[in-house]
Amino acid sequence: MTALTGLRAVRHSDVWIFGTMLFSACLSLIASFVLSVDAVTLAADPASDLSCNINAVISCGTVGGSWQAHLFGFPNAFLGLVAEPVVITVAVASLGGVRFPRWFMCAAQVVYTLGFGFAYWLLYQSMFVIGALCPWCLLVTVSTTLVFASLTHVNLRDGNLYLPPRVQAPAVRFLHADLDVLAVTIWLLVLALAVVLKYGGTLFA
Repeated sequence: MTALTGLRAVRHSDVWIFGTMLFSACLSLIASFVLSVDAVTLAADPASDLSCNINAVISCGTVGGSWQAHLFGFPNAFLGLVAEPVVITVAVASLGGVRFPRWFMCAAQVVYTLGFGFAYWLLYQSMFVIGALCPWCLLVTVSTTLVFASLTHVNLRDGNLYLPPRVQAPAVRFLHADLDVLAVTIWLLVLALAVVLKYGGTLFA
């Protein structure tokens, strides 16, 4: 029981939360960098054979050449190059003991929630409209999910979201029961299952 209590204490600590945020944001930054390089390559030669063009389903070139990959008039990956260093800075500073104002953390939650929603809109477009998957894009989706979960965790824990007491109290109990871990795990498993059910054996054809 003592060991279990110790593990739960670690999971709710700043080291765990911001460490997870830092690791996930670094993964997303790496993926965004690779996608940005690929976007420049495709801009120079749309027929370029990218290293992650594996088959008809797993094809970064197909996804990168779509209009959805340039929704704002430039490669979406550029957004990651801008956003993830901010997340990394917040995580590193917080690990060092810096405490950001409540309004700042709430604003960060709002902005990253928009990014989280955008990542899943792109995933939907990739799976059901474009009909192809990009491994680096999938990594961005998963890492964005983990950053979102860790940011939400710390903001709920510290009461940064200006929620009314009747919402804040059950949200904190939800965290203390570690149900957020269960929710994220189920979410990612459902995501993986959706990909497998959608494409089946063609993923490895």
